[in-house]
Amino acid sequence: MIPVQEVADDVEPAGDGAGGRRCESLLDLVGNTPVLRVSTPLPQQHPGFWAKLESVGPATMKARAALSMLRGARARGELRPGEAVVESSSGTLAVGLAYVGAALGHPVVIVADSELDAMTRTLLRAHGARVEIVSRPHPVGGWQRARLERVRELLDELPGAYWPDQYNNPDNPAGYRALGRELTEQFERLDAVVCSVGTGGHSAGIAAALRERWPEVRIVGVDSPGSSVFGQPSGRRLMRGLGSSIHPDNVAYGQFDEVHWVGPAEAADACRRLAAGCFVTGGWSTGAAAMVAAWCANDLGTDRVAAVFPDGPNRYWESVYDDDFCRQHGLVPVATHPSEVETVAESAGLPWARCRAVADPCGRRDADRAPCPVCEEETTP
Repeated sequence: MIPVQEVADDVEPAGDGAGGRRCESLLDLVGNTPVLRVSTPLPQQHPGFWAKLESVGPATMKARAALSMLRGARARGELRPGEAVVESSSGTLAVGLAYVGAALGHPVVIVADSELDAMTRTLLRAHGARVEIVSRPHPVGGWQRARLERVRELLDELPGAYWPDQYNNPDNPAGYRALGRELTEQFERLDAVVCSVGTGGHSAGIAAALRERWPEVRIVGVDSPGSSVFGQPSGRRLMRGLGSSIHPDNVAYGQFDEVHWVGPAEAADACRRLAAGCFVTGGWSTGAAAMVAAWCANDLGTDRVAAVFPDGPNRYWESVYDDDFCRQHGLVPVATHPSEVETVAESAGLPWARCRAVADPCGRRDADRAPCPVCEEETTP
């Protein structure tokens, strides 16, 4: 077990520590997030695991990706000073782009859909972002394709505007390599790291950095039922922030040792248990990753397991933490451990499934990340 350092009540915080930084720019606040040991039963007892608390940052985990993508575009001359940034986002990256856009002097236009929570919509506008809402999903590509079609229109309307394309932009995972390096500095050893998967950015960037230090570390992906990222048929998903109806180019399939699909009832239950048991909690991605990390700690018999908690609970007061919402959607957890399946097809319909056979459903190799021709045709503006 990794020892926890005892700190006396009268110890003053160090002036050069995370809490004592003197920052000249908003960008100085991005990164260097703490880890916290979690021992709350989820729902069973476990040896403990370590939560990487990205909610401590001012714009959650996605500020890392936003900063990397905009800096990369500026360096290549694709984003000129003062020009607009236009992106499709269901929420978290939108906040990160608004934050980095404010720091770098770029107006930000976010294309979201009617399922974007009211709090995020209001805060984005308060922070100066323009929010465009699409009212209905595309009959084939769902909300993501509907949003991307609106992005296409806005790029025509706003000359010089830049589209980061978070799902396929290699600057997205590059922005998370620092997160991986932070973990290698915070621990002498980790046996497993658990990441939710949506665009594929943070898992790809973290895995690349971790395996430079620990080649045998177990990388565990967490997806949503009804997400096509790892090959399930695309369907309606209640959870936001993980999963996708397309196959993002940034998903590094070859880095994963296994993938779990965690349902909304189990994820919401984990969020609430975290809130009551250790105060630190978050949304759907956090709950799902926490469930899997607790299971991995039991499976390995060690607390040398880390999970990335992408954001905090604030955006989810109308969903995860609302009793009426949970009753309306029948969010009663039934799975306390994953069902082991040998193929992705067997995972469909299960509340929590685990598969150790991970492959790109489009047949691409990580060494040659050519775009999926089907997804490229459906989503490229």
